[in-house]
Amino acid sequence: MASIEEFREERIQKLEQLRELGLNPYPAKAERSTVIGELLENFEPSENTVNVTGRIRAQRGHGKLRFYDLRDESGQIQLLIRANVLEERSAEQGRLGFDDLKLLDLGDFIQVTGKPITTKTGEPSLEALSIRILTKSLRPLPDEHFGLKDKETRQRKRYLDTNLNQDVHDRYIRRAKFWTATREFLNERGFIEINIPVLEHTTGGADAKPFVTHMDAIDQDFYLRISHELPLKRLIGGGYEKVYDIGPRFRNEHVTEEHLPEHVAMEWYWAYADWRDGMNLTRELFIHVAQSVYGTTEFTKGDHTFDLAQEWEELDYETVIREKYGINIYETNLEEVAAKLKEHNIETSKTDNLPRMIDKLWKEIRKTISGPAWLINTPLFLSPLSKASDTNPHVVERFQPVFAGSEMGNGFSELNDPLDQMQRFKQQQAMREAGDDEAMMIDEDYIEMLEYGMPPTCGWGHSERVFWVLEGVTAREGVPFPQLRAID
Repeated sequence: MASIEEFREERIQKLEQLRELGLNPYPAKAERSTVIGELLENFEPSENTVNVTGRIRAQRGHGKLRFYDLRDESGQIQLLIRANVLEERSAEQGRLGFDDLKLLDLGDFIQVTGKPITTKTGEPSLEALSIRILTKSLRPLPDEHFGLKDKETRQRKRYLDTNLNQDVHDRYIRRAKFWTATREFLNERGFIEINIPVLEHTTGGADAKPFVTHMDAIDQDFYLRISHELPLKRLIGGGYEKVYDIGPRFRNEHVTEEHLPEHVAMEWYWAYADWRDGMNLTRELFIHVAQSVYGTTEFTKGDHTFDLAQEWEELDYETVIREKYGINIYETNLEEVAAKLKEHNIETSKTDNLPRMIDKLWKEIRKTISGPAWLINTPLFLSPLSKASDTNPHVVERFQPVFAGSEMGNGFSELNDPLDQMQRFKQQQAMREAGDDEAMMIDEDYIEMLEYGMPPTCGWGHSERVFWVLEGVTAREGVPFPQLRAID
């Protein structure tokens, strides 16, 4: 079996032969009157000609008769090529003659002018009248000899993965539709998409370690945003009442099946609304997106089955931990929680403080919840940007949807008391100074905005992890180009 390099050398020789014949192997323009999928959907044998383009995926035949399978993004059709029907070579028009077909290989892109016919076996086909080469490929697509060897190779060379695996190809179309449906839903309800900076002097809005970069133009370090939150709430303070942004955020943390350091996320903020308004809107958003992308609200993912259109259960944060572990989270201490974590083999780190350790107890519980459900009454000490409840000062007006064993986002009645916010920032800063590099920084400009006044506001955000869960794939399979360690 020849090596890839031997195949490549043979194709380069064919490339030179095409040029010697006066044919351009890489013309700038192609002419297409229809896509293959539309041609097949409305297929009728006809004397009228059509122009199609695509990649050669199979070739067979001998003598004066050839068959090619031609594929574009919309579908695949069989080409019937007869020596006495195909037009002769024309270098001026970039047209190949029948004898020139030996210079074509699997993977080449061509343009075909032909007539729709049905073969004796009843297969819809296109009888080729003329063929132009559009792109000469120098490497063979993987097959049984040169396959995609493993998952990492597929992720590094996703352009091959999407060529060879139709479901992978279609997955990223669904990913695009996921965000398109989100935009449609919000736009129809009066929200305005306003893009905000990725580079920030002070980053916040989440418990996460940021990436740091340097801007040469002003000779200062910047953080890549970990959240959209604080700039969008500045817009609410600036007089906008319904705003959102969709785009990447960056968290310099570990890679897991549920998390990537770079991923796409969306956040919206709605003036004069509270957390209950936000819960209703978010549930409607999830239902709309699921129906738009998948045509259903019912999903089975691993051991979990859930229906987004059913009534959502409400789970009280303190109650579920007390019932599972026998701990009162408002009266416990570091030693008691550490003992429970150890008892249940839950991993901890040296920098874990009491709030983070308590939240790890919850995260162990959530793995068992199919949902859909709302996690509510989250403790104040876990929510530095959320407004405290009027009826219970120990909890905040926060809502988190849970399904398939995972939290799918965060929503709050936003804190708009500048003095309270500054006090919580100081508590977060103390945690940073104690070694917690995920605790929030003090953002003095944000506090100043609050002092000018921000109306009562509800905010919500979720990442594309919602898509990964609905799709039933890991984080790295859920994006086209995940970050991987460079090969030396």
